Amino acid sequence: MEKGGHGGKSAAVPAPHLQPPPQPRKERRPSMFEKEAYAQILRERLRESFHDVQYVEPPFDDSIADLGKEWKSALAKLKFANSYRMEPLKKFQAHSVETKVQQILKESLKDVQYDDKVFSHLSLELADRILSAVKEFGYHRYKFIIKVLFIQKTGQAINVASRWIWDVAWDSWVAAKHETETYVALALVFALYCE
Repeated sequence: MEKGGHGGKSAAVPAPHLQPPPQPRKERRPSMFEKEAYAQILRERLRESFHDVQYVEPPFDDSIADLGKEWKSALAKLKFANSYRMEPLKKFQAHSVETKVQQILKESLKDVQYDDKVFSHLSLELADRILSAVKEFGYHRYKFIIKVLFIQKTGQAINVASRWIWDVAWDSWVAAKHETETYVALALVFALYCE
């Protein structure tokens, strides 16, 4: 008698394997970090794109104030190539800007008494006026930050500090002050050159 169980051998019937049919192997995309493949990838990307970039040198002289809006509207339709300019054509002149800001403060604040509710709106208006006046100087590629502070005179001392990371060769700042019997108005203009 034959015993069925663990020790006996049974006739092996091959089980059908359920494997998917073999698919064609996809080629691996080359990595851009491989030296040989980098040039190939760059050629493929450039082949798929087209460039209609132009470079126009704007007129940087005193007549820019006259041209102003017509010149800017003509440029709105163009795309510019990188000029790789690392320094401004016209450096920020702090003295002339300070004179203009001082004049704006003097004209806007004569016969104005201290009122904190009025000054909250007046500081925004002054900042806008100062910004538009500074932009009229035609410092291209400069970004401007304007701060206007009103300080009531009540016998206190105040320190105003600002801290920036900037290029000392091209970036600059201007402070202008207007003082009356009841308050001090302080306007700060920061000019940052963007390459």
